[in-house]
Amino acid sequence: MTIVIEEPPWRQPSHPSLVRVHRIPGQYKSYATSLVSLPAGSLFSPITGHFFIKHRTWPSVEAPNGNHIDLNSDLFYVNHSCAPSLEYDVAAMEVRVSRYRDLKEGDLLTFFYPSTEWHMVQSFECTCHEAACLGKIVGASQFGKAKLQKYWLNQHIEDRLEKQAEKDAQGVEEIEGFSKVD
Repeated sequence: MTIVIEEPPWRQPSHPSLVRVHRIPGQYKSYATSLVSLPAGSLFSPITGHFFIKHRTWPSVEAPNGNHIDLNSDLFYVNHSCAPSLEYDVAAMEVRVSRYRDLKEGDLLTFFYPSTEWHMVQSFECTCHEAACLGKIVGASQFGKAKLQKYWLNQHIEDRLEKQAEKDAQGVEEIEGFSKVD
């Protein structure tokens, strides 16, 4: 799922040896495929050319410390899947091939959105059709630790899930930064 951009602000293509962007007219239709084959866990690309923003936007990627990243590159066209081909490690500022499978030339480039997002600006119905598909995709806060334990997650998401589990055990609910005691 991507947002429609008539003319991207970054130099085209931004990753000419790695990514092929397939621009399809209409909202949420464009996507990216791999131009390379790499083994599981390999570095696909450093995250460069980005800039940090303080507020969450629909196409931003959440980073530690409440920051959000505007990718400002063709990595923007990497869509969601519940069985992703890539992992966006925002602490290391790199995109890696999923640790669970090799990447082949021509594969769809996807990542698991809740692996970076605590809350999302917009939820959506997943269309990945994978056996492990979660259906409606929302931020990690709405799935909880148990449901996400089989997925690779960024450390800032793991930390927040742990805090959420501790609060749940104590009967405390966090709603958008506010705590509510049962």
